[in-house]
Amino acid sequence: QVHVVESGGQLVQPGGSLRLSCAASGRDFASSAVAWFRQAPGREREFVTAITGSGRTTRYADSVKGRFTISRDNTKNTVYLQMNSLKPEDTAVYYCAADPRPFIYVDPARYKYWGQGTQVTVSS
Repeated sequence: QVHVVESGGQLVQPGGSLRLSCAASGRDFASSAVAWFRQAPGREREFVTAITGSGRTTRYADSVKGRFTISRDNTKNTVYLQMNSLKPEDTAVYYCAADPRPFIYVDPARYKYWGQGTQVTVSS
């Protein structure tokens, strides 16, 4: 069982940076793949990025490559999403999801544990 809680979302100007955190509890976290998804109003939930339990493998959506970086600190049971060069189209509720299997999936249905989400708004 893994419980995840997101934090760090806020209003930021275009071109700005923000770091989201996904804090987890549960003994399986260090071996769990963790992903970030986002959902804008009227749109489907979309894959942003994911990282394996070891942290050695990551994957990014084309729309965020070169701007976003996912990382994790298993000693703190936390996964981070560093977002740079933010654009208005990055505005969404960002969700953290975890799954005990050691694979990265882009399909949200593959993830077993979800947080409540944190709002990121990019606007001047």
